[in-house]
Amino acid sequence: MLSEVLLVSAPGKVILHGEHAVVHGKVALAVALNLRTFLRLQSHNNGKVGLSLPNIGVKRDWDVSRLQLLDKSFLAEQGDATVPTPEQVERLREMAGFPADCAVNECLAVLAFLYLYLCICQKQRALPSLDIVVWSELPTGAGLGSSAAYSVCLAAALLTVCEEIPNPLRDGDHVGRWTKEDLELINKWAFRGEKVIHGNPSGVDNAVSTWGGALRYQQGQIASLKRPPALKILLTNTKVPRSTKALVASVRSRLMKFPDIVGPLLTSIDAIARECERVLEEMAAELAPEHYLVLEELIDMNQHHLNALGVGHAALDQLCQVTRTHGLHSKLTGAGGGGCGITLLKPDVQQPAVEATKQALIGCGFDCWETSIGAPGVSMHLVTLLDAPIRQALDGL
Repeated sequence: MLSEVLLVSAPGKVILHGEHAVVHGKVALAVALNLRTFLRLQSHNNGKVGLSLPNIGVKRDWDVSRLQLLDKSFLAEQGDATVPTPEQVERLREMAGFPADCAVNECLAVLAFLYLYLCICQKQRALPSLDIVVWSELPTGAGLGSSAAYSVCLAAALLTVCEEIPNPLRDGDHVGRWTKEDLELINKWAFRGEKVIHGNPSGVDNAVSTWGGALRYQQGQIASLKRPPALKILLTNTKVPRSTKALVASVRSRLMKFPDIVGPLLTSIDAIARECERVLEEMAAELAPEHYLVLEELIDMNQHHLNALGVGHAALDQLCQVTRTHGLHSKLTGAGGGGCGITLLKPDVQQPAVEATKQALIGCGFDCWETSIGAPGVSMHLVTLLDAPIRQALDGL
């Protein structure tokens, strides 16, 4: 087992186009968001495994000897389709000492960790003593793939420390990326972690966080786009809570009520996603200023379609209006009904205009980040070269 300190990061995700239409068999484009989750793993000999999640105030540890003695036969392989089962999650809950009605983020995050730790490390002669800290730039519960980035970081770090996959950092490297085969293994385990947290996830979030860049998703099929360009954006969280389940149900209801109206809207959203995919691939081959104009038009059209589906919100309208006054184009991302929106920043947008837009959005009571999409997927970092604010966050300072 490897003994050095490991530092792993993985990106969040946003849906660029295809929200709600994807539920009805249409194409969705998901892109890696360069707000990242960071994990530091330290091996030691104190006979404990510890997990610290400062974003949500979790700090737990377990005696390795006690975990070693527990009956872990319920974690045996049962085929990818059924792992982990609800019964396994319930057994884990008992093992962790959580009450049966515990379904909050803190509980699920700990259960996902225990599941991945016990399953990945059980091939070792003895379960390893580890100290793991996970800190994220991503807000939780905002539809930005924070739980998937967490699961991807855990899977990559545990597989590496147990030498199931090699450490991708080479001498002189600041950042390392795993091979395609290793990423597939990371993604497989991360998907299982996501199942502990979400029950029946699509697999899109963990795939985006693992591979990075941009992915096309349709009817369960996931495919990477070829080298999409990194696009600068503003990400804005309106902080308006919403229920994805209720919004999906409302679109389905509207489709049943007005099939000849809503059906073509979904088909049009599908066409927008496909056109965006075509433009991104053109941009990857040879970038031209006109590409950004097309992307802006697609953003505007999709936002109007999403409003017509009934998943807009006054706060999202306000977001779009504020950015429009600064010559920028925005749309909701994810379920809608509040939540987050993205604003495209063309390369020629001057920084004072970006700052003025951010301040106007913050003035509306929103949270706003200047970041990019099309970010690299899960990566290993040289600890000593990590930015000081991230090191301090992992140290709990």
